[in-house]
Order: sequence, then structure tokens, then C-alpha cells
Amino acid sequence: MERKTLFVKVILPLPVPGTFTYRVPMELNDSVCVGQRVVVQFGKAKIMSGLVSEVTEQVPEFEQVKYILGILDDHPVVNAMQFKLWQWICDYYLCYEGEVMQAALPSAMKLSSESKIRLSEDFELDTMTLNDFEYLIVEALQVQPKLTISEVSKIIGYKKVMPLIKTMIERGIVVMEEELDRKFKAKYERYVGLSEEYKDEEKMHELMDNLNKRAYKQLELLMSFYVLGGSQENDVLASDLMHKANANSTVLKALVDKGVFVTYMKKVSRLKSFKALTDVDSIQLTEKQQAAFDGIHQGFKETKPVLLHGVTSSGKTEIYIKLIQEALDKGRQVLYLLPEIALTEQIINRLKKYFGDRVGVYHSRYSDMERVEIWEQVMDFERTNSEKYQVIIGSRSSILLPFSNLGLIIVDEEHDTSFKQIDPAPRYNARDLSMVLARFHGADIVLGSATPSFESYYNARQGRYHLVELTERYGGVEMPEIIVDDMRVERRRKLMQANFGSVLVDAMKNTLDNKNQVILFQNRRGFSLRLECGVCHWVPQCVNCDVSMTYHKAQNIMKCHYCGYTMSVPSECPSCHSTDLKMHGFGTERVEEDLKILIPEARCARLDLDTTRSKNSYQFILDQFKNRETDVLVGTQMVTKGLDFDCVKTVGILDADNMLSFPDFRAYERSFQLMEQVSGRAGRKGEKGKVIIQTYQPTHPVIMNVVNHDFIRFYEEQMPIRRQFCYPPYYRLILIRLRHVDYEKLNKAAEYFAKHLRPVFKHNLLGPEYPVVSRIKNQYIKQILIKFDRNENSNKIKEIIKSEIDAFKHLNDYKAVSISIDVDPI
Repeated sequence: MERKTLFVKVILPLPVPGTFTYRVPMELNDSVCVGQRVVVQFGKAKIMSGLVSEVTEQVPEFEQVKYILGILDDHPVVNAMQFKLWQWICDYYLCYEGEVMQAALPSAMKLSSESKIRLSEDFELDTMTLNDFEYLIVEALQVQPKLTISEVSKIIGYKKVMPLIKTMIERGIVVMEEELDRKFKAKYERYVGLSEEYKDEEKMHELMDNLNKRAYKQLELLMSFYVLGGSQENDVLASDLMHKANANSTVLKALVDKGVFVTYMKKVSRLKSFKALTDVDSIQLTEKQQAAFDGIHQGFKETKPVLLHGVTSSGKTEIYIKLIQEALDKGRQVLYLLPEIALTEQIINRLKKYFGDRVGVYHSRYSDMERVEIWEQVMDFERTNSEKYQVIIGSRSSILLPFSNLGLIIVDEEHDTSFKQIDPAPRYNARDLSMVLARFHGADIVLGSATPSFESYYNARQGRYHLVELTERYGGVEMPEIIVDDMRVERRRKLMQANFGSVLVDAMKNTLDNKNQVILFQNRRGFSLRLECGVCHWVPQCVNCDVSMTYHKAQNIMKCHYCGYTMSVPSECPSCHSTDLKMHGFGTERVEEDLKILIPEARCARLDLDTTRSKNSYQFILDQFKNRETDVLVGTQMVTKGLDFDCVKTVGILDADNMLSFPDFRAYERSFQLMEQVSGRAGRKGEKGKVIIQTYQPTHPVIMNVVNHDFIRFYEEQMPIRRQFCYPPYYRLILIRLRHVDYEKLNKAAEYFAKHLRPVFKHNLLGPEYPVVSRIKNQYIKQILIKFDRNENSNKIKEIIKSEIDAFKHLNDYKAVSISIDVDPI
């Protein structure tokens, strides 16, 4: 048999271009394949896991090639379709394959070594030769054979310990080694089954008679085994068995010793199991829904993406369920993308009612181990054709799962900005990426929204997408009445109570008296947006960022929402020593507190980032609201998206002007979307709902269009402005950000970089300029915005930008300046 020398190209999760070539040991030639994870040495000491992207016999040009150290997987964990998608992401979003790998793989699948120290075998303890820090480390190593660098840091109380460790290595006191940290561990549970001898009925009856006379506790355990469904064929979970019989492990051990039971460890899932309770055929579509359903199929026949523009509560989810069933009947996979984790819980429950264990969930609130299980199950679909997790519901990261036979993609609330990854790279938009993924798989795709993004609606009008419209609410329910409350009049007449106008207060009290519920929307969290001195107008600023601190009353601290820096609330102004410190602005925490004073009998809950940090906190808050344990739900934009509660009759938008005045060309579009979406939470069942918008600009065109629920008019008013000022959807944007701790060096670097791009893009290059928040985490930021017509060759433009960035990075003066690219920023 001919001996082959194989080489592999390996992607490492690093922000560097290209792949790394390693040699395959002869004994692993038959085991290695594309898509597997391998362990490699990177640099002099670092050990990492990477992905094999190519296996070749071609000998590399360089002389010394390191060997791979091992293979981690029996089967590939990434398929060919994923590599194809990763390459597209790299080309379109101007990032590296390592960055895409870092974003795609669950953390538990990315292994890297951790440096540890241990005592040198030649070291002889002599305390006279050691300084205090060295003695502490040696003493710790005598108790614990190996210490990580972070453990050493804690022992001596300093962060920078490498110089000390280096000195100890040179003196022969310690040696350093690398150990690979294997993060993923399968979960195993102990199971109990009948031994072969006691599967005989006569033997079992004889045993029971004996136990009844001598060991009644053992008999109870045996009977519990049968009650839990145990039999000759079925085994039961040991913990369930002991709980059912109210017995301990000693009783179980006695039956094992007698040869009645056998116990063994079995690999189990960390994820809950569900059974389908309802047949999809039980869904009866209305005439309007059926017309939309038929229209979607027409779009599929034309092989176009379908944009389903349906008003809030028009019954889009029922249509989605029917489409999912069709894809499953063809033996294909389904991806259901949602923007908010909070929104996934309600949709999950609805879909699991119809599809049971075929539905899997994938988002950042799941643990690393749970996400690995989902990943492996999706990857195994091609090999096993298992129905488990054939439908994946998830946030934007689920677009990067290893699908092999995707038949349908649904992007719900497609307008939402949460589909865009901001930091770190790759800065992809899951909605746009879903188009590419659908094309690769030959899958159908539906984008759904009551307030489509201008880009999607423009594409529909241009004929690139197939447009389907649902203009009526399900069951003939009327759209909510929208009342605009002029805050100028409220304040002039002194009718304001805290931050609530009289119209909203009356509406809330009336709703609560009728045993219904209220949602209040304020798109700022915290208690007060800023603290200000009444004498000199000093405002507390973050020490790391150019932004004011937000007051959080529950913790009684001032907090920066950009870097997390906190400080205590000052008792006086540090500038003029005045004690006249006043709160300005209000967030969800302030709204919740004021409401408890204003309507003390109302049971309030808050849904924002501060109250939903734990895994199940979203679901707990929403379940309380659903079960009528909460009367009023106060929240940020989390409450605007897709929540479906029958008894919500009043919705209050507390500060519409804050959204409208944001310095961004999309501010009006986002304001309309948020106000229309949160309005859609009111009156979804039964009587007509009511929405109160508090504003100082009651005749603002955006608010007028929200009042009339007129998206099309709003779109037609805004599009000429977009065209005039060269913004999407007529133009594409690329945002380049430069960062450095020294603002003078940053200014020079930004000017130098812009000077080399300006001859190419001329007046379509804006900047360099500081953004609204010009310093974050002690790094100053400057940005350059490039516009180009959507009909221009974007690949050529990106190549120009890429080459300029490569040249810029090779300049010694600006090597410390970090540069990032955001294609299609939002």
C-alpha cells in the first residue's frame, strides 16, 4: 500500500487572513477529513483547535511544517455548505474566515490551551533565595501541583505577573506548559433496568413474595419501577425511581446486589422533550389568510423571496405554521429567525404545540453545552435523517448552524435592527444573509413584518421580491384607536402626574377597572438619564467614555451603559460644591416607580435589559403577565415585538420625541416601526384597543402616519429624501471606524486614510468625523462613511477599500490604530 503524505489547511479562530498549513501524521491519514476539528500548535507554545478546510497532497513551499497533534471529531462538525457561506460572508462583509468561525461555533467547540506553571523537577526548596512573591507561588504549588496564570495573579494580588514568572523560569524554579481545555462534556444520567434473570415472570412473583415478608422498602422500590413505566424492555431514570419510592441509594444498591436490577450510565440531552398536541390540519385559515397563503406559493413558483406585509395581529403565524408543515412533509429543514430572545418563548410554545420535538431553539441565553447539542443534532440531519430539531427557532446566530437540506427560511419582524451584528466582526445582517443561504440550498424564503424595512419594501416594488399583503386583523378585530396627547397643553394646564399625561392616566385607570392590562413603552432603561447641577450645570461623565452616567435607583449607582463603569451618587457638585443636584429625563425604572405611587393597586413589572439578565427571566416576566399576575408591563423596545396577550387594551408611548430627534437618517423609519409595532399589542382580541402617544410635536408627519396606520404613505414621503441625500435603498453604505487611545494620533491617522480614499470616492466620502459618542472604553473613535450607487460593482469598491486598509496597516506610525469595516451599517 502506497504511503501518502497529507497536508491540511486549517482555519483558526483568529482575525488574520488565510488558513494555516499543517502536516498529517501517517497514522491519521485515514481519519482526517474536511470539516473536522483538529488540535494544532500555533506559535511556539500555544495549542488551539481549528477546522480543516482542505486536505491535500500538495507540498507547501515553506520548509518546516508542523504536524497536527490530534483529531477531535469522528465526523465533520462543519459541512461544505457552511464553508461556502463563510467564504461569502468574508467577501461581502470584508472580514476573515477565522472571525466567521469564531462567531459561528459555540464556545464549547472552540478549544484553546491555557498556560500553567508547575515546580521544576530540579528545583530544591531554599526559602532564603526566594522573595515574598516567589515564596507565595512556590508554597501554593506545593499544595496544588499546577497553577494557571490567573490563579498566580490572585495569589500575589497583581495582574501583570508574566515578568515574575519569566524570572522564575530563568532561575529554574518553575516550568510552563500548555494544556488543552476541553469545554464540552456530554451529560450522563444513571438508569435502572431489570436483569435478565428477573425478566422471567415466575421469578419476579417469587421475589415479590419474599420482599413482602422481609424487605418492604425494596418491594416499594420495585413496584415504583413498574409504576414509572419500567418493564422488560423499558428502563427508568434512577433519580426518578428513588424519588417516586421515597427511597435512598442504599435500597437501590441492595436490589442491584441481589441481581434484580442492573444500573448503567446513559448519555442524555440537556434539552427538554415535548410532544406535539395539535394537528396542523386543525388550523382553518380565513379568506384573507388563504389568499395570502396562495400568494406566497405564487412567489415560491417565481423563485423569488416573498415579503409578507401583514398588519399587527393579522394571523401571520398561522400561515407560517402551514408553510413549515409543507417543508417538513418534503423531508427538509426549516429555519425560523426572530429578532428578540423574549419573542422566541411565545413562538416556541405555539410551534411546539404543533411540531413537538421537531422544534429546537438556538440563542445566546442557552448554555454552551445546550448549544453544542443543537449544533450536533442539526449537523447529523444529513447522516441520520432524524426528525429531532428539524425546525430551528433562533436569533441571528442560528443562521450559521450547519444546515444540510434547508427547505424554508422565515424571517419574522424582518425590519428589526437586532438582526444586525454590530461588534465584533463579522458584522453581518441575518436577514440579508438568509437570502444567500436560501439561494445556496434552493430553499423558499418569507420575510414578514407589519412595518417592513424600506430596503425590503423597495425590493418588492422593484419586482425583486414577491409582495403579499394582509390588510385586516384576524377575526375582523379593529385596529386600535390612536390618541395623540399634546404634552405642551398638559404642562400648561398643570395636568401632568410625574411623566404621565391626564389622558394616559385616565385610560390606564379605566382599563384596570375593567380588569384588563396595560403596556407602557419607554425606550430608555434606568431611573434618570442624567444628573445635573442646578448652579453650574455639571453632569457626571463616565471616566472611560464620552457619555453621561445614567442613574439606577434600585442599586443606587450611576452607571455607564457603554462600558459598565459605575460610581456612587454624588451628594454635592464636585465643581461648585452645590447640593442642588437635579434628575433630568426618565427611564423604565422611573416609570415603574412613579406608576406604583400613582396607581398603588396596580401590579407592575418591568421588561428591559436590567430585569432580564438571567436565562429564564424573560419567560418568568411574560408568564406572569400572561397569567394576569401583572396588570401593567413597563418596557423598552422588548415590549414592541410580536408579543400576543389577549387582555392588553391600552398601550402608552411615553416619550415619542426622544425617538424622532435621534441624529440618524433612519430615525423616522425606526420611530414609525417602534410606535406602530407597540400599538399592535393593544386590542388583539375582543374590544377595540387604545394607544396614547405623548409628544410635544402632535402634528409631526411620522406621528400622523402612525395614527392612520399608513405605512405606504409614510414610505412614499420618505423615499424622495433618501434619494436626494444618497441613502439606502438607492445607495449602499460602508462605514469605516478607526480607534486609538491618543486622539491626536487618531486624527492624523484618519486624515491620512481618508486622503488616500477621497480621489476614488470624491463627494461620496463623508468624514473623517467623530460619532455621537466619540470615546468608548478609553478609545477615541473617528469614522468615514462611503456611499455608492447600488448598481455599481460593489466587489470592485470593496477591493479598493481592502487594499488601502492593507497598506495602512503596514505603516509603522499607525500600527496601533485599530480599524474596522461595517458593510451596510444600520
